[in-house]
Order: sequence, then C-alpha cells, then structure tokens
Amino acid sequence: MARYVFITGGVVSSLGKGLASAALGALLQARGYQVRLRKLDPYLNVDPGTMSPYQHGECFVTDDGAETDLDLGHYERFTGRPANQADNITTGRIYRDIIAKERHGDYLGATVQVIPHVTDAIKDFVLEGNDGYDFVLVEIGGTVGDIEGLPFFESIRQLGNDLPRGGCIYMHLSYMPWIAAAGELKTKPTQHSVKELRSIGIQPDILLVRADREIPPSERKKLALFCNVRPEAVIQALDAKSIYDVPMAYHTEGLDQQVLDAFGIDPAPKPQMGVWEEISHKIHNPEGEVTIAVVGKYTVLKDAYKSLIEALVHGGMANNVKVNLKWVESDELESQDPSEHLAAVDGILVPGGFGERGSEGKIAAVRFARENRIPFLGICFGMQMAVVEAARNLAGIEGASSTEFGETDEPVVGLMTEWLKGNQLEKRMAEGDLGGTMRLGAYTAHLKPGTLIAQTYGDTQISERHRHRYEVNHAYAEKLEPEGLIFSGLSPDGVLPETIEYPRDQHPWFIGVQYHPELKSRPFAPHPLFAGFVGAAKEQGTLL
Repeated sequence: MARYVFITGGVVSSLGKGLASAALGALLQARGYQVRLRKLDPYLNVDPGTMSPYQHGECFVTDDGAETDLDLGHYERFTGRPANQADNITTGRIYRDIIAKERHGDYLGATVQVIPHVTDAIKDFVLEGNDGYDFVLVEIGGTVGDIEGLPFFESIRQLGNDLPRGGCIYMHLSYMPWIAAAGELKTKPTQHSVKELRSIGIQPDILLVRADREIPPSERKKLALFCNVRPEAVIQALDAKSIYDVPMAYHTEGLDQQVLDAFGIDPAPKPQMGVWEEISHKIHNPEGEVTIAVVGKYTVLKDAYKSLIEALVHGGMANNVKVNLKWVESDELESQDPSEHLAAVDGILVPGGFGERGSEGKIAAVRFARENRIPFLGICFGMQMAVVEAARNLAGIEGASSTEFGETDEPVVGLMTEWLKGNQLEKRMAEGDLGGTMRLGAYTAHLKPGTLIAQTYGDTQISERHRHRYEVNHAYAEKLEPEGLIFSGLSPDGVLPETIEYPRDQHPWFIGVQYHPELKSRPFAPHPLFAGFVGAAKEQGTLL
C-alpha cells in the first residue's frame, strides 16, 4: 500500500516546494522505492494553458497532452518518471467536474457544498491510481493561509484520518530570514506559518527550512520546541549553487532518513547516490564554456523558459562544458543591429511563443544565424519564423507571414483546423475555445534518413511533445527546398512538417523543430538535440 507525503509551504511563495518534492522523490528512488509525485493547484483556471508566462511561468506538457504546472517538469527531471494528466489538478477542474455532475443530477437532490463534495473530489484525485507505488508525494500549491487553498488543506487533513494509521505524514517548507540589522536568523515567520497550519488541524512531522546560511543548533531547537516537531526533523535547506546539488544536500541533512523514520521504516534501504554524485561533479567541473543567445519574448521572467534552461544545462553536461545564457528580448532586434547582441555568441536559440509581438526580431535572429553560420536551434514558433525567414530572403516571397498575425496572401504558417491523433481525426475551429485546443502531447514524426536531425537522434522515428495551434504550410516546400531548406521530418501522414534544416555544406548546424524537445531532457539523459546543439556551439567556440 502506498504511503503519502503531503508537502505544504509557508511564509512566502517561490521557496521551491516543487524542487523539494522532486528532490525527495529522487532520494526515495535512490533507496529503491517506486515514487509518484502529484501537484494540487488552488487557482480557478482549469489548467495553466491560457495563462501568460508572466503570470505562471512555463506551461509544462505531458505525453498525454495535459497542460500542467511547471513543477511537473522538476518531477520528471529528477525522477525520470513521465507525468500525466492525473498528476496535476486545479480548483477549476474540480469545480468544472462537480458542476457537470450536479447538472446531470448525480447528487440526487443534495445541496452541493465545499464539504463534503469538493473535499471528497480532491481526496479521490489524491488516492486514485496509486497501486504499485511505495510513496506518493503530494505538493499543495500556494502558501498556507491563502483563502483559495483552504479546501485542499482540509482535504489532506481529512486524509490523515481516512488513511490507515501511519499511512501519511506532513512536511512543511518554510523560510528563515536573515535580519541584517539584528545580525541573526529569525524563527518567528516559521512559527506563525506552522501556527496557521495547526489551526486548520495539520501538525507537520518534518520542517524543511529554507535559509541563505547555516541555521545554528540553538535556532533549530527553538523551532522544534515552538512548532512541536522533533529536533532531528528540523531540516535546513540552504541555497545551492545548482538545483542538481539539492538531492545530495538534502540527503546529507538527513531529509530522506527523517521521512522513513516518520513512517517507522527500520531498517531503511541504503541509498545509491552515485548518479547524483556524478551529475553534481559534471555540473561543477566543466572543461570549457559556451555562450548561447536565447532570443525570446518573455525573457523578463526566466521561469517562462524553465525546461529550456535545464535542457541547455543538460546539453552542457553531455559535452563537459558550462553553458552561459545571453538573454535577448526579441523586440530589441527589430530596432537594433542584431550583431550588437549576437556577434560574439557560440549558438543562437529561438524558443516558442505566441502572438506577433517580437516576431520580426526573431526572424532577424534567424537570418543572422543563417548568414553568419552560427549554430541554430528553433523550437516551435522559432521553427516557424525560420521558415518565414527562408521564404522571404531565399525564395523571394516578400509577403511570407503567419495567419497568427492576421490575414496574409502568403500563409507560410497557418492555423491547423484538423490533424490525426493516432487513428482519430482532431478538429478545431478558429473561433473556438483557446484552452486545451492546441495540438498537445506526444506525436510521432518520421525523419528523412541521412539528415542531420536523423543522425542526431540516431533514429528515423521519434516521439516528441507538442503545444501549438499554428503549423508550417507544407505546400511551400516545393518553393523552399530548391533554396536549400530541407523538410527533414514529417508527421506519419506526410502532411505536417515537424523538422527543418539546412545541409551541412550550407550551414554547420541549423535545425528547427515544431515540437518541444526540452520537455523530455533529463540531467542523467540529456536530450540528443540539446547535446548536439551545445556540441556544435562548443565546436563553433573553438573556431572564433
């Protein structure tokens, strides 16, 4: 039977609950356990798919097409277990399903209320589908005390009584600020956070305390005393140089041992930490470095590109180099000479995005990479702009554009209205809902043998995750391929372009992909495209 660890946060947001959950999952896996991680999000959106990246950061997509919280990316990167639709739930989804049932008459005339109907729905979600797992780690989004989170806290409180004795524990992530004027760390914020948690009936078994410096034993003892937690269960979570140092750091502090002790597991299986020791060694002992320019439109908030950043780190690990990122807001390239931003870089990456803003800057970046033979990787919108650039500047199609930007006589990129998902035809209308209507999740692509991308993958059939509403118009291939642009990957029915590239005699390394390869990269298994891209950038650096 699965054991449950409920992970809450207090004092302030952005403390790293998702990272802490992922690291704990990795530590339990290192001891030989089967682990599942799930996320409860209190916001009213059905999913983060319609949220601005400025609001919520990256929208992480699973193989089965779920648009989820970015923390699920941490879960996958640290455990290697692919997440799915059932690993992330929001208040919006819960209320949508409850109201649909009420309209259908499923509640048989009962008054539908937060307790028991909403809390029961949350509990059903937490408990469903956990056969075969030793531990289920459940992260509750937001901060204790948030009004929208109350049904979730009530649900996990009830589960403490519903599950067999010893079937669950509570771990609370808090913050211990350093007050410079006083010259000391302060325990009071954590005390109040735990007080708030206890007021709704939840007593934490473990305190994981974020701090920017060592927490003295006297302060840990004070926290244990005032928060009613065993002294050894007060775990300091200090700032780390890399997120991939966190599993080793938490293991050294005894987090995984305290979790097992709380469940009464004795003797505990010994951990096998070799993988994380190797990852940490690679991160901190590079043999060189490269600089990659990321030309995006949400660069103010780096969380908008969380998986991309980590995939580039993984690509660096695969090549024993440190990857330095140079963030370039695409708007700036529309009014400035691209060479001012891109001349000294070893590689140029144009990531995904939505809308016309900044698109001309991305096109300028593509052209600069092509003409100056700088290794280039275009992802989703980045591939689309690479095709538009080729149409305008190589094939002479001056009006080449995307229907995403408005009506055009040369729709090199257009809105998809139907596509195959397996054997089923998916259809969308231009005036339909935005949420959950894109081409989402894992789709197969066939790569042309002998192409750069096929060599990079070492295969001609791949499966990658998609998230897009517009697609390159394959009808333009007959005008673009004579100019050197190769449509090197297509959907199985041969209708949708999945990858493009230039031949090696025309450019050393230039690939665009319609999908999001960053979503499947792992520190212990770097994605081949990022390994290849960073490898090409490393070679470029030796030529400069």
